[in-house]
Amino acid sequence: MQKVSVIGAGTMGRGIAYACAAAGFSVIVQDIHEQSLDTCRSYVSRQFEKAGKTDAEASIVYTTELKQAAEDADLIIEAVLEVMELKISVFKELDRYAKPSAILATNTSTMSPTEIGAQTSRPKQCIALHFFNPVPKMKLIEVICGLETSQETIEACFGFGEALGKECVKINEFPGFAVSRMNCLIGNEAMTMVMEGVGSVQDIDKAMKLGLNHPMGPLELADLVGLDTRLRNMEYLYKTLGEKFRPCPILVKYVKAGWLGKKSGRGFYEYS
Repeated sequence: MQKVSVIGAGTMGRGIAYACAAAGFSVIVQDIHEQSLDTCRSYVSRQFEKAGKTDAEASIVYTTELKQAAEDADLIIEAVLEVMELKISVFKELDRYAKPSAILATNTSTMSPTEIGAQTSRPKQCIALHFFNPVPKMKLIEVICGLETSQETIEACFGFGEALGKECVKINEFPGFAVSRMNCLIGNEAMTMVMEGVGSVQDIDKAMKLGLNHPMGPLELADLVGLDTRLRNMEYLYKTLGEKFRPCPILVKYVKAGWLGKKSGRGFYEYS
C-alpha cells in the first residue's frame, strides 16, 4: 500500500491527509470546493513546518476531480459529511473509478460500512476506518468490519494503521461502534446538565477532566468535533438505538442558531 486518496478536505480529511503524508505515503486529496482544498493545503503546510518536514508536502496532490483522486489509489478514505445518502453516492462513484484491488474505507463515526459497501461491486474490500480528532495527535483507529469485509482487507488496514504509528482495534459493526456510542452518551448528558443548571459549562468540563482524568471535557470536545456533526451522529443513533440517544434540546437549539462550535466561533464556548 503506497498511494492513499482522501475524499473530503474538512477537519478530518485534512488531518488524515497530513498523517498519511507524514508517514511516507503518496497522498491525493479531493474536495468539490477549492476553498476547502486551500484550507487543507494551509493546514498541512503549518503541520509540516511544526514538524520540520517541509519537503514532505510534495507528496500531496490536491484536486476537485473524484476520478483523478480514485483511479490510482491503493486505499481510498472517504471523509465527507455524516449523511448516509452522500456517503453511498460517493462510494458508488469510487467503485466505478478505483482499480479492482483498491480498498474503500469510510471515516464514519457511527454509520454502517455494510450498508455503504453493499452499494458497490466490492463489499469484501469495504470497511470503516474511524480516525479521531485531531488526527495527528490521537493514537486510535477503530477498524469496523462490515458483514462481508474480508480478513485480507482487515489485515491490510491494520498494517496501514501501524505505518501511521496508530493503534488499531477491531470492532464488529453496530451503530455507533464503541467510542462514538459511549462518547455521544457522555456528551449528551453533559449538555443536559448544562440545560438543567447542574453546573456551568466550564465546571462540568473541569469535573470530567479532573474527576475522571479525561484529557478534554465533553462540551469542549463537542465544540471541537462540531455541534452540527454531533447532532447528526445523535440523530442517527437515536433512530437506530432508541430513546437514550435522543439529542439534548440545547444541542438542537445551538445548531439552529449557527453555533457550531470552534469552526463557527461559538458553541458551548466562544472562540476568537
